[in-house]
Parts: sequence; C-alpha cells; structure tokens
Amino acid sequence: MEQKKFDFNSIIGFALIFVIILWMMYNNREDEVKNQDKAKTEKAAETKAKGETTKEVAQTITDTTVADSVKIQKLQGTLGSFAYSATLPSAKEEFTTIENELMVLKIANKGGYIADATLKKFKKFDKKSKELVELIKNNNANFNLQLQTKDNRVLNTKDLFFEPTLTKVDGNQVLSMKLKSSANSYLEYKYVLKPNDYMLDFDIRSQGLNTTLNTSKPVDFQWNMKTYRNEKSISYENRYAEIVFEYEEGKDDYVGQGKDKEETPEKVTYIAYKQHFFSSILLTKTPFETAKLHSHDLVDDVSKDTIFTKEFKTNSALAYTNGELDYKMNWYYGPSDYTILNDYDRNLDEIIPLGWGIFGWINKFIFVPLFGFLSTFMGLGIAIIVFTILIKIAMSPITFKSFLSQAKMKVLRPEIMEIGEKFKKDPMKKQQETMKLYNKAGVNPMAGCIPALIQIPFMYASFQFFPSAIELRQKGFLWAEDLSSFDAVITWDTHIPIISAIYGNHISLFPILAAIAIFFYMKMTSGDQAMAQPPQEGMPDMGKIMKIMIYLSPIMMLLFFNNYGSGLSLYNFISNLITIGIMLVIKKYFIDSDKIHAQIQENKAKPKTEGKFQRKMREMMEQAEEQKKLQNKKK
Repeated sequence: MEQKKFDFNSIIGFALIFVIILWMMYNNREDEVKNQDKAKTEKAAETKAKGETTKEVAQTITDTTVADSVKIQKLQGTLGSFAYSATLPSAKEEFTTIENELMVLKIANKGGYIADATLKKFKKFDKKSKELVELIKNNNANFNLQLQTKDNRVLNTKDLFFEPTLTKVDGNQVLSMKLKSSANSYLEYKYVLKPNDYMLDFDIRSQGLNTTLNTSKPVDFQWNMKTYRNEKSISYENRYAEIVFEYEEGKDDYVGQGKDKEETPEKVTYIAYKQHFFSSILLTKTPFETAKLHSHDLVDDVSKDTIFTKEFKTNSALAYTNGELDYKMNWYYGPSDYTILNDYDRNLDEIIPLGWGIFGWINKFIFVPLFGFLSTFMGLGIAIIVFTILIKIAMSPITFKSFLSQAKMKVLRPEIMEIGEKFKKDPMKKQQETMKLYNKAGVNPMAGCIPALIQIPFMYASFQFFPSAIELRQKGFLWAEDLSSFDAVITWDTHIPIISAIYGNHISLFPILAAIAIFFYMKMTSGDQAMAQPPQEGMPDMGKIMKIMIYLSPIMMLLFFNNYGSGLSLYNFISNLITIGIMLVIKKYFIDSDKIHAQIQENKAKPKTEGKFQRKMREMMEQAEEQKKLQNKKK
C-alpha cells in the first residue's frame, strides 16, 4: 500500500477558499447594516409625513399607541380627561354637512355645534338677491356646555374637538358628534335631520364620564346668537325681533324690546330667537329648571348699524341623571310661519304675534285660514283685496245698524235740543226727559256705538296679522316690490333729523292712498255723528272733536304707515274705500229720513213697556234728584 504524502497545494487552496468566504461574509454584513439604516430612515420620514412632530418619535419610530400616550400626557395639564379627543384625526377645524330639501347645516368638529345654517327657499332683502338667508354664519352663534371635572378643572365644549360619524337611518341623516375622554367614554351630540323638515332632533347624552366629571352639580350651558338682518327695512325688522319662550307647562311670554331686557323664567320648555320672518328655536322635553334670557338691541343708528338686529343670550343648566346627561331636544331653523309652526303641535304658533284674547282668536280662526285659502290660487295683492272685500261684506250688517242708529238720532235731534232748552237749568230733569223720549221713539242711543265697538277688534287684528304674514314676503303688487315692506316711490339719502326719525327717508304711496280714503270717510261720517250726538252740559263738544279727527287721522296714517309693510296699507286703503261705498249705498237706498221720522212718531203713539235697564236708569236718576233736593234744603 502506497503511503500518502502531505499536499502543500491543497493547503493553499483551502486557505484561499477561507479568505474568500470571510470576504463575502463581511460584504453581506455591511449591506445588511446599510439596508437596516435605509429602512430606519425611510420609516422615520414616513412617520414625520404623517404628522408626528416630536423628535423622539422620529428617532425611535414608536408605534401609534405610544405616540398617543405621549400626546395625552402633554395635554393632561389643560384638557384633563378629554385630552384623548385632541389626539384623534377629527381634532381639526373641519365641518360635516347635512342637508335636506329645505336647508343646509354645517356642524363643526370644534364645539360640535352648527357653524352654518342656510335656508334654501328664502333670499335676503329682496327676490332679486343671490344671497340665501343664513341664520348662522361667521361665528354669529355658539352653543357651549361648561364641564367641571373631579379635579376642579372647568372645560368648555366650544373649545374641544368632537369626532363626527355620519350615517343614514330610515331616510334620515344621523350625525353623531362625540367628545371622547377614552375610546368608550364620551359626551355625544346627536343630530337627526329628516327630509323636508325644518326641525331636527338633537340629543345630548354622556357615557362613562361619571368617573371623571363632577356630577353633583348641573352642567351650565350658554346659547348665544347675533341675529343677521334679512329684510329691506332694518328698523321694521328689528321691531319684531325678540326672544319668545314657553314655561311652566304651556305658558308663553317674551323678553321684550329695548337696549337690555332680561327675564328669568322657570320650567322652560322652549326658547325662540325670533327675527321678523325667521326663528331659531331650542326645544327640550325635559324642562330647564331655570333660564336667564337676555336681549340686547344692536341698532342705534339705522344708517350705520345695518348688519345685525339683536343679540340674544341664554344661560341655563342641564341636570345629571344617575351620573350621566340624557336630554332629548330639538333645533328649529326656519321661517316664522304660523301654519308650519302650528303643525308641530308644540305650542310654537305662540311665537307669531297675532295678538292676545279676542284679537288672537280673530286672526287664528278667521284671518289666517281665509287669507291662506285665497293666497293658494291668486296673487297676494289680489288676495288682500278679495280678503278685505269679504271681511267688509261680513261686517256690513253691523255697519248698516250703526248708520241707521245715527240716522234716527239725527231725526230726534230737534226734539232733544228742545228738551235741553226747556230744562237747561235742571240737568237731571233734562236727562230724564231725554231718556223718556228715547224710550217712546224706540231708539237706543248706544246702538250706534256698539257696532263700532264690534269692528274695533277686527281692525286691531289686521294690525297684528299683516306684519306677521310671511306669505307677503318678497311678493309684489303694482308698484310695491315687497308687500311685507314699505312701497317707496321716492327716496333720498340726506338725513333730516326729525323727519328721518319719524317719517323715514322715503315716501310710500299706499299709505298716502289710505290717508286720503280715511279723510273722506271721516268727512262723511263726522257730520252725521255730530248731529246724532247733541252737546251735553259738562261734556266736550263732539262736533269740534270730529273736526279735529278729520285731519288728525290721515296725518297719523301717513306717519305711522310710511315704514310699515305695504300689505297693511293696501288693506286699510281698500277697507276705507269699501266702507265709503257701503255708506253711499245705505244712505241712497236703505235710509230715508222721512220714513224714519214717521216710524219714530208711530212708535211714540204705541204704549211702551219699560225695560229693566231703562227702569234702573230712571230709578237712579230719581234717587240722584231726591238727594240733590235734600242737599238744597240743608243749604
């Protein structure tokens, strides 16, 4: 067997292989380190692009949970338990939009409240305008809850960020805005907007916050708004801007007009910030125990203060129930329309100032349904004319009785004057004889006053109805572009101190026509009324008073109605015109002085039974006469 010898060449080969392997291992390690460094750099750049601002996070490439923990620790000093919300993606000044066929609402992440409320069906100032009515915009309104934590921090929701979640349920848009203290602990505002509705549901509730908030005291809330001008005349619009509220199970009231007006009602169930034709209303099913309502007039000079009308403020409180908030509420942003508000069956129709007592009844049960019916199939100007004709026809029997009574009194005037002359030294006897004459003639001296008194509620109801009728807004007739505002035919810019304050910087035509009509009406009736009422001793002369009223009434009409809505002036013009026509017809075809005189003489010849009222009056006069005689004897 041949002995194997040592192979030097093999040793050199193995050595070279070993060196090559070491060199390859070294190069691979260097590439791995370079790749690791590159990966770190790319990840750090990616983290920085996503918004990580701290140097430590960029260097250490911590995960999201660790980064949020760092942020929360830094925010604890100011936001307390709600620091968690500031780390969410929604912690930005962004908005969520919900809308239906009637309005568009934008809800802000910051504060969770409505930042913009636009009404799609209504334009500002006039129908030619391109601007829609915006009840809320540019921070003119805010809603804030003041939360108190267990460690005595006071946090305002208007400064904190809510997380929005928008869904659609049964055709309704549901927006949940959550202010979170952790993933499962939050304060929620929930908005539910239905199709074709100005009213949206608004729930406030909390979950899991009883461990971090001080629930022994109610949560204070504030709702503030500066109301934008939306109409042509800011002074006329401002006259109808006010806070209306419901309290104590169905009672309603208003704060009032003025620079600074305040009310503090209890058990409040709704608060309405009413402008002339639009309202922003907060309703609650759980009454607020107390509320402080404040109204401040922002219009000092109508030539300068042209953006806002009023500033409204509400301060109240929300009570905790078992350590949590749970309130079912509503928001209404829409027109101050009697029909729309009344359909909600929440007593919201009381927001429309239709008058109290009988005036309100006339408006609610006669004027509103009748005018609403007419306006459905004819132009608003024609509807006012037809409406006025129907009202005057319905009142014509009362007008006839009033004129007939005046005619009878006019026929009796010579005999009354004769009695007055005969017993001028004995007023009591003169009064007795006059009453006897009325009784024999079958004439009631009060018959002419009663019909006039019956017509007064209808006249006053019209003063309430027409300024409140949103149907007239931006509807034209003849030269009037807007029946809800003045119908200026001449305007001027120069400010004339007294005239501008009382009359305005324009001349409206319908008030002039109404003033002319009322002048002729007063001219026609004043003579008959003065003749019908003979002068009484110690009483003012009715003839002189009527002469003054002939000229005073038209002047008052001109001054009072020049800045009012032209629809009301049109109504008064047509009303007086129709009354004049009815008077002429009655005098020409229904009242004959000779026949009336003959009827009175016939009545005198008939035996008369003394009525209870007449007997009572006679007895009172006899007693007064006896007392007078006794006093004269004592003297």
